Amino acid sequence: MTIDLTPPTKPTLGTCYYPEQWPKEQWQNDAHQMVELGLTWVRIAEFSWGVLEPTPGELCWQWLDEAIDVLGQAGLKVVLGTPSATPPRWMLDKWPDMLATDNSGHARKFGSRRHYCFSHLGYREESVRMAALMAKRYGNNPYVQAWQVDNEYGCHDTTYSYSDAAKRGFRVWLQQNYANINVLNEAWGNVFWSMQYNNFEQIELPNATVTEANPAHHMAYRRFSSDQVCDFNLAQVQAIKTFSKAPVSHNFMGRITDFDHAAMAQNLDFVTWDSYPLGFLEDRVNATSEHQRQYDRQGDPDFQAFHHDLYRGVGNGRWWVMEQQPGPVNWAPYNPAPLAGMVRLWSWEALAHGAEAVCYFRWRQAPFAQEQMHSGLLRPDSSLAPCYAEICQLAQEIECFPISKGKADVALVFDYTAQWAWEIQPHAANTSYFDLVFDCYKALRKQGLSVDVLPPSALETQEVCDQYKVLWAPGLMHMTQCLKDILVHAKGHVVWGPRSAAKTQDMAIPVPLPPNIDSLKVTVHSCESLRPDRPIALDQGGYVINYRELLDTNANVIEQTMDGEPVLIQHDKQLYLAAWLDQTCWQRVVKSVCGMANVPTLDMPEGVRCRNTGTHLFWFNYDNKHHDVSEQLLEPGGVLIQ
Repeated sequence: MTIDLTPPTKPTLGTCYYPEQWPKEQWQNDAHQMVELGLTWVRIAEFSWGVLEPTPGELCWQWLDEAIDVLGQAGLKVVLGTPSATPPRWMLDKWPDMLATDNSGHARKFGSRRHYCFSHLGYREESVRMAALMAKRYGNNPYVQAWQVDNEYGCHDTTYSYSDAAKRGFRVWLQQNYANINVLNEAWGNVFWSMQYNNFEQIELPNATVTEANPAHHMAYRRFSSDQVCDFNLAQVQAIKTFSKAPVSHNFMGRITDFDHAAMAQNLDFVTWDSYPLGFLEDRVNATSEHQRQYDRQGDPDFQAFHHDLYRGVGNGRWWVMEQQPGPVNWAPYNPAPLAGMVRLWSWEALAHGAEAVCYFRWRQAPFAQEQMHSGLLRPDSSLAPCYAEICQLAQEIECFPISKGKADVALVFDYTAQWAWEIQPHAANTSYFDLVFDCYKALRKQGLSVDVLPPSALETQEVCDQYKVLWAPGLMHMTQCLKDILVHAKGHVVWGPRSAAKTQDMAIPVPLPPNIDSLKVTVHSCESLRPDRPIALDQGGYVINYRELLDTNANVIEQTMDGEPVLIQHDKQLYLAAWLDQTCWQRVVKSVCGMANVPTLDMPEGVRCRNTGTHLFWFNYDNKHHDVSEQLLEPGGVLIQ
């Protein structure tokens, strides 16, 4: 076997396995059973540092050599993980200041995982050392066909650290990004409240201030923290690539937005993400209790799809699901079992969105430690879990199925720096940029549309922008002039706002006043946030919720409030949306704009979604009722492929 660097044409399945947690006598049976099930990939070793190096410099490779050999000889391809997410206990004796510090100044202790600060250069060097040792030993191993760096950056609120290491790193970062202290004072508006600094060494991290810190200070710290994560990752990627030609990835998470995934992905060969529909419904989907009850065993109909599209865009088309929920998890507030058919549905939906592989976490449920209540494909006694039959069916179904490479007519921009800006100055409680974009995405999906979710960096050329008939760009609080120019000259329809170009990079209000978009004669002269119990009615039905802007404009008004204030205005193919809409109005606006652009829409039944790959049309039923779609009856948890 040689390492195949050619992008695959057929999707595959896999699982996550921890040979160090099971007797060696069990490995071979596990490997052969994986192959019999139809699995191709097995991810290992991402939490194994304490076994690989039980004491400093004592390297124990034999067990990993044997595990890779057993799995490979059975016919499996190995994704080898670097174990920097779980530094062993002796590492803290060597580097006692490596722990991240929370917002209150308390160190995050040893005893679980992700117990390190990205800014600690000593621990970064240790991680690179281990990655290099692994790559040197296994870089030419024919069974190691891919790599995963670390595990789930940002999980457990671990991106932001207020340690001494972070403070030192932040001051260096500031000096690299601002020519001198006077430039920083001017950019941050430090004349306000006498916040001027005389030198960079006076600048602290933006925590534990009497009241809110300067928003420019917060934004600089978030940009710094994102860069630290990306630099930490890149150092390991470079160490691996010194000795291995196999592709390198990292497994992102759902609704983790505190570092720029698109910036990191520039140094990855493909991206993956970890999909837990039922767990996310409980703790990451900002849904009503009724919505959670309705979909408690299916997951939100749009949340997984949004991340599929997001990471396809972040990864320049190449992406996997590295961890797919197979049954009840252990970490959400409530952990029901999936409705029959849902594991197959979730998997098919990922494949319909272009996933090259779907891997299940985990092979066998652990009988010990923190995740013992997290289900696997097998129970702790190796009997089959309910999902096993669904995966067996799926493995047979995808045998001749091509990887989807279809291009959508509609694109939606998602920008991580916009999320930070909205978090710093939300202007309304319980609102976020993520929710604004997700509300737009839900409306698009409910109208039967396939969507490409793109980072701003993907729109650096006019050619990419011009591929879309409609491009939605809500909430991009800071926009470069280059991005503005590209959107202004787009061939298709562009929907801006709200809060488009409302801030400079350093969180100041720009002059001329926003949005300052060429060819779209509109100025935001004031804005307001709304109480949840005081929405504003629109004259065509539905409501403005959360946030709205008041406009000076002579453009054509498409949507307005009952008292005549413009909400959606249009000039030629450029439109500006000045408010956050409820779903009734979102869907009307989607239908209206898509009608202008000659993009067909569908009114989807409750809980039903579709995905057009260009070669196949998929129908997914997230509802707990049967629905008639495309002249066929689709059962709950069912998938229809045409």
